[in-house]
Amino acid sequence: MPRTVLITGATGTVSTALIDALKEADADLRALVRDESGADGLSERGAEVFVGDLDDARSLPPAFEGVQDVWLLTPNGPRAPENSMNAVWAARQAGVERVVRLSVVGAAHDAPTRSGRLHALSDRELERSGMRWTILRPHWFMQNLLNEAGDIAATGTFSLNLASARIGMIDVRDIAECAARVLLDDPDRHHGETYTLTGPRSLTFDEVAEHLRLALGRPVTYLPVGDDAKRETLLGYGVPKWIVDMLEEYAQAYASGWGDLTTDTVAGLLGRPARDIADFARDHAKAFTPTRDPSAAPARAGSR
Repeated sequence: MPRTVLITGATGTVSTALIDALKEADADLRALVRDESGADGLSERGAEVFVGDLDDARSLPPAFEGVQDVWLLTPNGPRAPENSMNAVWAARQAGVERVVRLSVVGAAHDAPTRSGRLHALSDRELERSGMRWTILRPHWFMQNLLNEAGDIAATGTFSLNLASARIGMIDVRDIAECAARVLLDDPDRHHGETYTLTGPRSLTFDEVAEHLRLALGRPVTYLPVGDDAKRETLLGYGVPKWIVDMLEEYAQAYASGWGDLTTDTVAGLLGRPARDIADFARDHAKAFTPTRDPSAAPARAGSR
C-alpha cells in the first residue's frame, strides 16, 4: 500500500524538485501551501494540495492526518524554529512515522551564521521527537546562480560579495533526488542519520564563470564586490533585511574558507556522482541567454 508523503514548502525550489522526483514513485503526495492561489501546477505534478501555515499551528492538523512521511522545509527567517516546532508537533499528534528535514550545511550551535544556529535548534528538537528522522544538510545551491542570470545575460558579468571563496556547491536536483531516495527507502534505513550534501568539488566563482562561458559560448566574468555594495543591490530588489543579513553572514563565512568542503554522500545515496557545475551550466544555459525583454528580472535569493 502506498505511503502518504506530505511536502512542506511545496512551492519552493527544493520541494518542487522533490515533487518531480517523486511523481512516478509509488507514493501518495500531499503539498502544504500557505495560499492555494500560489499552488498552480502542484496538482498537475500529482500532489493533493492542502492549505496550512507553519506560522499557525492550528491550521496544520488536516494536512498531517493519515500521513506516514513528512518532508520538512521551513522558510528562512527568525521564526524558522517555531515553524519547525509547529510541524513536528502536528506530525507527532497525527502519528507520523518519519520526518526528513532540510537543514543547512554546518548547522551547529556555534555556526558563524544565525541561520545555521537556528537550524541547529530545529535539528535537535527533531532528534528528540520520538519519530524516525533523517536530516539533510546541503551546501550552497548552484541554482543560486540563477539570481545573477539577468546580469550575465545583459552584461556577461555577475557580482557577489564572496571574494575568492571556494565552495562545494550542489545542484538542487541532487538534493531532491537524495530526499526522494530517503523517503522511498524503508523508514529504518536512514533513521538517525544526518547527511551533508555537496557537489563533487569545491569551486571558486572564477571557475564558475569559466564553465558558464563554455556553456554559453561567450565571455562571462565574476566581479567580486564588498558587502555594502551587495547589500544595497539586494535591498533594492526588495529582499527582506533579515535575508540580506543572513546572506552577508554566509558570504563572510565562505570568504574565510568555511565552505571549502565536499562529501561523497550524494554518490553513496544515489549510486552515481553528484552533478558538476558543467552539468548545471549546460542544462540552464537558456536562463543566462539574453531575451527580447530586457526588463525581465530573475527572482532574488532567499527561496529554498
